[in-house]
Amino acid sequence: MAALKTPEKTSRRQELRQNIFVDLYARALLFYDEYKQLAQGLGVALLVLILAIPGYIYYHQQQEQAANQQLGQILPVYEQGNFQQALDGTGDRAGLLAIADDYGGTDAGNLATFYAANALYQRDEYDRALTYYQRFEKEKDFIGASAYAAQAAIQETRGSFERAGGLYEQAASQYQNKLTAPRYLLNAGQAYEEAGQYEAAIGVYERIQEEYPDSEQASNAERYLARAKVHQGSTSSS
Repeated sequence: MAALKTPEKTSRRQELRQNIFVDLYARALLFYDEYKQLAQGLGVALLVLILAIPGYIYYHQQQEQAANQQLGQILPVYEQGNFQQALDGTGDRAGLLAIADDYGGTDAGNLATFYAANALYQRDEYDRALTYYQRFEKEKDFIGASAYAAQAAIQETRGSFERAGGLYEQAASQYQNKLTAPRYLLNAGQAYEEAGQYEAAIGVYERIQEEYPDSEQASNAERYLARAKVHQGSTSSS
């Protein structure tokens, strides 16, 4: 007969679960009612965002396509050395400056920024060139490294040799290629020497010897290292 009480315990558990469920449901309704406007606002914002994504993707693709087409049309002018014309464009071709400014958010527009900087540099317009080199979004590749090196060269023309040394070092780190990196490091050392920063110069010359011992610049680095140490000793003793 005692076994007949078991269903009562089971029913009690079910009743408790139902009560808990009802309580949670009631709290959820109360929360929604209290924050209904906020929830509706967030829902609308989320819906707008979801609907806008395909449109943005399509727009970006169209921008990328247009920038690619325009850059391809003007690059032959740049490669022929007609830098001013490449910057300004011709009658039926947009110039590098316009492409860089109008399509800067695309890959092709970013590349146009680099070419515009190079063209300005070739025309000795160093201040404007520096602006575009700095705007250029640099990847860890040859182009990114050369952009830093060009900035360093511009700083040298201004007499800012310590800053130039730092940029040459950044160029070497941006693309650690056995051909370009030791050359940039050697340039960095020479710039640091011009700035009287002999300890920094010694550091990059030693780095060439350690990281690029088989490079063409390694033998020059040995001579420059000895010279920098002599200058450092003279500075310390004076």
